[in-house]
Amino acid sequence: MAHDSLSLAETGIVDCQLANLAQAAQAAETYAATARDALRTLVSADGRVDRSLLDAQQHAAHGLAWIATYGAVLRETAAWASRLRQNGRFGPLEAGLSAALFGEYLAQLLGGLPMWGAEFVRPADLGLGRAAAHLANAPAVLALLGDGETTRRTRAALAALLRDALGRATAEDTGLEPEYAQIRDQFHRFSEEQIIPHAHGWHLRDELIPLPVIAAMAELGVFGLTIPEAYGGLGLSKLAMCVVSEELSRGYIGIGSLGTRSEIAAELILAGGVPAQMQEFLPKLASGEILPTAVFTEPNTGSDLGSLRTRAVRDGGDYLISGAKTWITHGARADLMTLLARTDAGSDDYRGLSMFLAQKPRGSVEQPFPAPGMQGGEIAVLGYRGMKEYEIGFDGFRVPAANLLGQKEGQGFKQLMATFESARIQTAARAIGVGQSAFELGLRYALERKQFGQEIFAFPRVYDKLILAAAELLGARQLTYFAARRKDTGARCDLEAGMAKLLAARVAWTHADAALQIHGGNGFALEYPISRVLCDARILNIFEGAGEIQAQVIARRLLDE
Repeated sequence: MAHDSLSLAETGIVDCQLANLAQAAQAAETYAATARDALRTLVSADGRVDRSLLDAQQHAAHGLAWIATYGAVLRETAAWASRLRQNGRFGPLEAGLSAALFGEYLAQLLGGLPMWGAEFVRPADLGLGRAAAHLANAPAVLALLGDGETTRRTRAALAALLRDALGRATAEDTGLEPEYAQIRDQFHRFSEEQIIPHAHGWHLRDELIPLPVIAAMAELGVFGLTIPEAYGGLGLSKLAMCVVSEELSRGYIGIGSLGTRSEIAAELILAGGVPAQMQEFLPKLASGEILPTAVFTEPNTGSDLGSLRTRAVRDGGDYLISGAKTWITHGARADLMTLLARTDAGSDDYRGLSMFLAQKPRGSVEQPFPAPGMQGGEIAVLGYRGMKEYEIGFDGFRVPAANLLGQKEGQGFKQLMATFESARIQTAARAIGVGQSAFELGLRYALERKQFGQEIFAFPRVYDKLILAAAELLGARQLTYFAARRKDTGARCDLEAGMAKLLAARVAWTHADAALQIHGGNGFALEYPISRVLCDARILNIFEGAGEIQAQVIARRLLDE
């Protein structure tokens, strides 16, 4: 990727800052390790982590999750920069964005890291005053923090390069291999031609994504992306899934999320199904012949899946399902429900849950659930439209016993947990796509809008927002790719997947809000797409594990190391 390097090269970024990235990342990870030890001291009793103490120290625990996430982001960004430099692809734009990311995240580690909105974690919250001083005085950290004038000059020079980012799929060179670049190009074109021109209209009219678009997605292999070729899929990697999810979600999050339905359903069946179930359902999922939906959540349970009450009672060759489910995405149009229900009436936790592959007739907006034993209605939502959300009541809904996943009761929660790594990686990729859309909308508007005789992009408070958006997207992207690569090798990646999802959700919301601010009053008008992107971004910190739950899970995992 070629760049006009003169102005940014004059700041010394490429030669001086690159040498400091790895050292600063190591210093940040050392700081995170110190934070972990400090939290362990706060929440331990008799040499073991005490759950009640951990709950009482929730702010500090979630602060550790964010501190460690920053350490991981900086580590992966430094590794990305090193790989690019070795391949002669680390240009001034890449150097400037990585320097901006490091400078911002290091400053936040030292002065106040925003977990969400006005909630900050500061060194004093974990008794890290001495460790913070040590971090602040590390030579590489000092060099990347710079001074006010150096930062101002660097960002002004970086802005001159960033204005040329429009029209490219990503501002930076992502460092991916050529085959992934080809996949991105294909789905970038698809989004540009078949999604973006229509997405805002679908949103404003609250319409289901048209079936011809779904057929086109099926033709491209979206629904069978990671399903093995033996079952009619493309057999591609989770990393490829990230690239596709980014590009589709950049066009419209509803489109990107359609792929999620089949991705998670297929993973459930591959990991927990018997051969007959794989042969029956995987080819149909891969081709798009059947569209699935996840039927897990119940009213008043939220993330506490172990307390689900929907019952499945054996009745001859069937199970009868009774209970209430809510937040069922794409529920009416779906042909297959992966449905979590309690088969052990005497249990009151996750051990009594089983997963079913529950088939249903495809419904419509007018008649969403045309099947005996089930009824429901739509939940009106701010954003994340295109598939619609539903609540469903089951009353003796029949599911053949042959459709009990794995043909063994009591395995449902374990089977679902096996999909969480992929689900969170995929959600992080969707969030990056939404954030990329916000960045592009903000940059385009800033370059087109004239005020006081010049484009508003010329004002530092405007281009600073866009620089930080591009820098944070770079970091979130590299952490997500790292998690996907680990998943592809079979390595455990629950920690990295959770961190990627935690960060990417915040990045999407932060920069959708910033892009709307760049639009000024026009951003508040429904006719401008940024209003939709802001609504779509808001859900990302809630589903697939709310940010607070995700931070708690990360903290517990870190304390187990």
